[in-house]
Amino acid sequence: MITIYGWFGYNLPMKERYRLIKQAGFNGTIIWWEGSYCSDFRLQPDMARSEGLFVENIHAPYEGITNLWVDNLSGETAAERLIGCVEDCYTHEIPAVIVHPTSGNAPPPNDIGLDRIKRIVDRAKQKVVNVAFENLLRIEFLQYIFEHIDSDRLGFCYDSGHHHSKTPDWDLLAVFGSRLMALHLHDNDGYISGAKEEDQHRMPFDGTINWTAIMRKISETGYNGAVALEVVNGGYENLSAKDFLNIAFESAKRLEELRCRV
Repeated sequence: MITIYGWFGYNLPMKERYRLIKQAGFNGTIIWWEGSYCSDFRLQPDMARSEGLFVENIHAPYEGITNLWVDNLSGETAAERLIGCVEDCYTHEIPAVIVHPTSGNAPPPNDIGLDRIKRIVDRAKQKVVNVAFENLLRIEFLQYIFEHIDSDRLGFCYDSGHHHSKTPDWDLLAVFGSRLMALHLHDNDGYISGAKEEDQHRMPFDGTINWTAIMRKISETGYNGAVALEVVNGGYENLSAKDFLNIAFESAKRLEELRCRV
């Protein structure tokens, strides 16, 4: 299965967006679960399915997510928002929610945040929904979460672009591969000192990631889920949305072929 993040850029109605995704050859999509891009985001699963797409997962909003680890009311709000995402997955029959463990200037991992995440995972277990935490800059948060919570509903979302531009010295798929539940695949030029934006969300093969090595490592984890792109059209403004999606799909097929060679 090959899927793509639904908000890939361009000023398009969501219905048209999903039609073009399906037309390009994708089997499914990922939905941003918050109203900043589209106020009717809770209607999007049915929109996507009406175009013949599988809804692979939702991406939880991450504004204020650092408060998960802080003893304040905003931390409780962040936890309840994620529990709400789990409930929404259950209601809309979506298998998983993708979560950022932190952002910005977070305190060290601690019991306050861990207890909140346990509540989220407990609700996910009740609702038969997966919660996958994504790699960012501070890998110690993933380590702390996975070391202290053992649940088949808790897993890892591997983000290739974050890995390449933020933590290239970590072998994340070796460390967390046994917990791999989802992928965010996109390319960039790696860490560049002083660069305004390193996390470029470019097409696979348009940056400097060694995709042969990455897809081999993914295959070796035993992961057999979707090859999921999280690309956006920054840098591809000369392409129509249709052409952008067609090229993205061809890059995803190349990734799938690399995975199948192992």
